[in-house]
Amino acid sequence: MVLEGYFATLAGMRKPYPTDLSDAEWNYIKPHLPPPNGHGRPRTHSLREILNAVFYLLKSGCQWRLLPHDFPRRWPTVYHYFRTWRIDGTWERINRTIRQRLRVRLNRDPHPSAGVVDSQSLKSTAVGGEERGYDGNKKVQGRKRHILVDTEGFVLKAKV
Repeated sequence: MVLEGYFATLAGMRKPYPTDLSDAEWNYIKPHLPPPNGHGRPRTHSLREILNAVFYLLKSGCQWRLLPHDFPRRWPTVYHYFRTWRIDGTWERINRTIRQRLRVRLNRDPHPSAGVVDSQSLKSTAVGGEERGYDGNKKVQGRKRHILVDTEGFVLKAKV
């Protein structure tokens, strides 16, 4: 049975995780991903598999280095795409598009006119850094994140 999974992985097929994109979700997100830039090495990994790995990581809370081996071979590949898309605004564009679509479904204006700010203090490790601080109100040593949501609860902006 272990060999069956190994050979299925070699053939490019694997057992799906609950966090994997459905075909409908993939078809909706795919047009919002940046195309190849035309120079450098051609892509060797499916962007769908990269996204599946990112969603697995976010849902499971595992470390980058602990991504299962049936995702793209090396974790730095997945991290590279995640970081590039964060820097170039791809994640924000995808979030904005989905938020607007959901607001239209709720018979709301796709562009919200009001927002609500919320903050949350998160405990972090004992090793400090510039981003680490102390929330005297909640008595928590760690990081604080601020989120701006619309009146439906959809994220407009997040800042850690």
